[in-house]
Amino acid sequence: MPTRVFPGDFSSLAAISDFVIENAQKVGFTEKETYAVQLAVDEACANIIEHAYGGEGVGNIEMTINTSRRSIEVILKDTGDAFDPNEVPDLDISLPLDQLGERGAGVYLMHKLMDEVLFEFSKPKGTTLIMRKKK
Repeated sequence: MPTRVFPGDFSSLAAISDFVIENAQKVGFTEKETYAVQLAVDEACANIIEHAYGGEGVGNIEMTINTSRRSIEVILKDTGDAFDPNEVPDLDISLPLDQLGERGAGVYLMHKLMDEVLFEFSKPKGTTLIMRKKK
C-alpha cells in the first residue's frame, strides 16, 4: 500500500501521474486502462487544488494506491473545504462544451473512467475520494 504526499500545486500533477502509471503497470493494465486511471486521478487532484483549497500552495494531497492482480484502488485525501458530491449539479452532456458550465464535468468524467467512485467528507474540512478500476 504505497502512500505519497504531494503539494497541492498544479506542478505536482506530473509526479502524481507518474505514481499512478507505475502502479497501474504493476496490475498489468493496458495503455488505455492506465490512461483512464491517470486521467481520473488528474481531474480529481486538479479539483482538490482548485475547489477544496481554492488555489495552489494551500495544502497537500495524500495518495494511497492499493493494487491486486486485477484491480487498482486510488485513495485521495485532502484537508480543504469539505466536498459533497450531491451538491454538484448533474451534467447535461447534450449541451455543447462551451455551455456545460463550471461544475460537474470532473465528477462526471471520474465516474465514466472508473468502475467505482466514492466520496467521504467531513465538515468543516476534508474529503476522502476512493476510486477503483478493474481489469
